[in-house]
Amino acid sequence: MNEISAWLLTIVTAAVGMAAGALLCMCLTRRAARKRKMIPKNWPLNSRVLANTEERKVWRWLCQTFPEHHVMIKLPVTRFMLPRTKEQGRHWYDLLSGVYCTFTVCRDDGHVLGCVDVPGSNRLSRSNRQLKKTLLAQCGVAYWVLESVNLPTPAEIRAEFMGEMDAMTQTDKRDEAMINTARMKLRTSLDRQRQSRNSDLTPLTATEGHTSNSGPSSRLPADSEFSIFGSGLHQENSFLTPLDSRGHELH
Repeated sequence: MNEISAWLLTIVTAAVGMAAGALLCMCLTRRAARKRKMIPKNWPLNSRVLANTEERKVWRWLCQTFPEHHVMIKLPVTRFMLPRTKEQGRHWYDLLSGVYCTFTVCRDDGHVLGCVDVPGSNRLSRSNRQLKKTLLAQCGVAYWVLESVNLPTPAEIRAEFMGEMDAMTQTDKRDEAMINTARMKLRTSLDRQRQSRNSDLTPLTATEGHTSNSGPSSRLPADSEFSIFGSGLHQENSFLTPLDSRGHELH
């Protein structure tokens, strides 16, 4: 009887020990999980630039090619797409949440016109490239892969992103705006020179205005023969030589 009691006590003790161990392990696991979720006092992270050297070259080119649009950087495709059915929304989000394009060109209303990828040192995988090509094409969004050393003409990519007629219209508007700006600058420069020329005019004195046939002493010096017009004739022509662009005489 005593042996049976000792055996039962041993079993009960082992069971209690196992239960206590399991409870302790669970508590430690939960504590570690809570610790991982806590906001650290000092983040083990550093800031970095959004784009590397190659990407920045293409970025600047895109901004010049699409001055009337916004060029977004590294935008996930899930930001401008929606699932057709809510039931499969989580599935497609989990699949596409890590897919992004290096640059996304969009209008002021947020409508995306096209996306651009810039290959890195590891290049783009074939599957990644094919996924985005088919996905974006079915959503009516253009997709190009560009390198700074082999860029298309602005007209080509604008026609692909915006349609040929729309691209031509936007180009015409941009050219017209540039012409108007140049015309205003020219007018301002001419007005400035006209005001400067008028300020150089001086009234003639009685001696300067009186001419005599008595001899060469009454004549104006050869180098100031046109001094009655002030220094206007000797100023730089701002039409041919803009005042702010050339600081020295031509040789």
